[in-house]
Amino acid sequence: MQIAAQIVIGLVALIHIYILWLEMFAWTTKAPKVFKTIPKDLFVPTKTLAANQGLYNGFLAAGLIWSLCISDHQWKLYVAIFFLVCVIVAGIYGAATASKKILYVQSIPALVGLILLHL
Repeated sequence: MQIAAQIVIGLVALIHIYILWLEMFAWTTKAPKVFKTIPKDLFVPTKTLAANQGLYNGFLAAGLIWSLCISDHQWKLYVAIFFLVCVIVAGIYGAATASKKILYVQSIPALVGLILLHL
């Protein structure tokens, strides 16, 4: 089960790296195709805001990747739990304030990883 948990943690990290890329580097080019609920004329004026948000997604990815690199089992577990819970909370908040889709893209995969860690 630990290998499955690590795979899911890696996938959640990749999701957040993708979000980082979208929000920091492709906000005005690719992001309008992904974030369809945002009016197209708002992408240019919100570019700096999106980049800041992308940076936070990068921190989540970095923490999840860090958890995969730790050799001490207890410490690895605690770091993974912390960052997975951060992703779950961010996804719940995003679903409540922006789009329900965020719950399925961010929170559910992180929850699956958290459950696998405890099996």
